[in-house]
Amino acid sequence: MPATPITPPMQDDKIAWVRVSSCFLPLATPISDAKVLTGRQKPMTEIAILFAEIETTGGHSGIGFSYSKRAGGPGQFAHAKEIVDRLLGEDPNDIARLWDKLCWAGASVGRSGLSTQAIGAFDVALWDMKAKRAGLPLAKLLGAHRDSVRCYNTSGGFLHTPLEQLLVNTRLSREKGIGGIKLKVGQPDCALDIRRVEAVRKHLGDDFPLMVDANQQWDRPTAQRMCRIFEQFNLIWIEEPLDCYDNEGHAALAAQFDTPIATGEMLTSAAEHAELIRHRAADYVMPDAPRVGGITPFLKVAGLAEHAGLMLAPHFAMELHVHLAAAYPREPWVEHFEWLEPLFNERLETADGRMLVPKRPGLGVSISEQARRWTREQFEVGQRP
Repeated sequence: MPATPITPPMQDDKIAWVRVSSCFLPLATPISDAKVLTGRQKPMTEIAILFAEIETTGGHSGIGFSYSKRAGGPGQFAHAKEIVDRLLGEDPNDIARLWDKLCWAGASVGRSGLSTQAIGAFDVALWDMKAKRAGLPLAKLLGAHRDSVRCYNTSGGFLHTPLEQLLVNTRLSREKGIGGIKLKVGQPDCALDIRRVEAVRKHLGDDFPLMVDANQQWDRPTAQRMCRIFEQFNLIWIEEPLDCYDNEGHAALAAQFDTPIATGEMLTSAAEHAELIRHRAADYVMPDAPRVGGITPFLKVAGLAEHAGLMLAPHFAMELHVHLAAAYPREPWVEHFEWLEPLFNERLETADGRMLVPKRPGLGVSISEQARRWTREQFEVGQRP
């Protein structure tokens, strides 16, 4: 009988090969939120994706990703290229130590923002590998509290969408088993926002979960007025009514109004989230794992939020956040965005208002051939085993 191959012990495994790829995902329709209508940004036409693929001497592999909207994608890729060689020969189990090593490799440009977003792709890939090696979905590796998570749709509620189509989109989302609807607000003419929210609330009924998102475009007096007006619509939350760094202003709104305040998606480090939480500036904390630098710092944010008794609603990237939300003690929300689906061969399922946690090991996704065709640059170090 032939001998059974012996897998090297985990502690003897070393990172042998890493590839980073810069992929640009085109959007079917230019996307506009309040930042476009106030003239601060252009409509979004594509999303830059930074992929990291890691393989080890023991034959294990993992994939991770980060992203950037409108600008910054080439910068993330450039920084990833500069630091990727620091991973070669390292033990892939030492994820926290490797995060610190990569962070300090580029510390002169800061320990938040673009530099740590580049690290995020590597960090996610290492966690994906660790879960695959254990034969577990990432949520189970982290310690899941549930097998499905409440989900809400955002992609159908942008400001470029006419009201009639908005109502169609909400119906389609409900038919897909999605459990909530989020509308973009923050237009220069507040009356238009009120009209749209009123129409959608009437269309959905009094109790169906409805959220709004001003994308940081109100000043304090406007936010005060709009939060007061929106109290009548029984909203799950009002998102980013103020600039993301205005912790005092958000805290005042959270203390004054019954409708919960949500913010945090634009913060780019665990330290920035710690300040938000210290100020009690949100009822719902909205960390984005790729933006804060991956799963390792995300877990720090989640620990702080849980200790403070806050609710959690991770931003974007549902393919990753469904796992992280499933591991949060309090019942969270996950944002349903189908935009990234063409990047992967697998699809997430929704039913009865919830997103099902994949049962496949790791993240449960693999990079599609379409994503390979959209890739503009690649860089490799090491040798594939």
